[in-house]
Amino acid sequence: MKTTIFASFFILTMAIQSFAGTLRGAWEMQPESSVSNERAVMIASENYLSIAIFEKNTYIRTYGGTYEINDAGLILTLEFNDKNPESVGTKITYKFRRKDNEFMIENQAKTTWKRIDEGKDALSGNWRISARVGQDGQMTEMKRTARKTLKICSGTRFQWFAINPETKEFFGTGGGSYTLKDGKYTETLEFFSRDNSRVGASLTFDAKVEGDKWQHSGKSSKGDPVNEIWGKEK
Repeated sequence: MKTTIFASFFILTMAIQSFAGTLRGAWEMQPESSVSNERAVMIASENYLSIAIFEKNTYIRTYGGTYEINDAGLILTLEFNDKNPESVGTKITYKFRRKDNEFMIENQAKTTWKRIDEGKDALSGNWRISARVGQDGQMTEMKRTARKTLKICSGTRFQWFAINPETKEFFGTGGGSYTLKDGKYTETLEFFSRDNSRVGASLTFDAKVEGDKWQHSGKSSKGDPVNEIWGKEK
């Protein structure tokens, strides 16, 4: 009897542990109406997620933070919320159910999300800018402070956001789709909180990814030189 109970407990424990990382990748919320033009896209690493809501040529809102999945459900601790900054630091617990390549979450409303990709590529994860070349031409390491710029990537999608969880400030975000091939990183904007007219623009950078370090260089949308190093957050 004890052996049976122990075996059942072990199986349940392993199931919960293996379940914890299942949001990694990109997901899209299924619209309630076929005439809706709104898109909600989630990008998740092992322990961090962002959600951006937008229409074609129109940015709407974004929020996200750290998360975990356990027997209580999906628990999201907000690090940013541009439309409701006072919610930063709070925890939201969702009922959570997953089947194959979709999952359902429920808090005040129930939503269904379908997988876009599995997030198993070289850039998949949550990245923080750690160094950049300044006007003097030297690569300068950036101090870690409460204010941070993160870029979370799946296998095909990206979103960057500049935030300060301590002060609950939000400074901007942008995102869309990307490709990484033969050392070239190309991103195409689908939303940009600061300027909707930038939607549709593509930028290509030289990219070098070595483990938890990503260096990319090229020209910004304004034509200014860009040379940055991003480190993967754990």
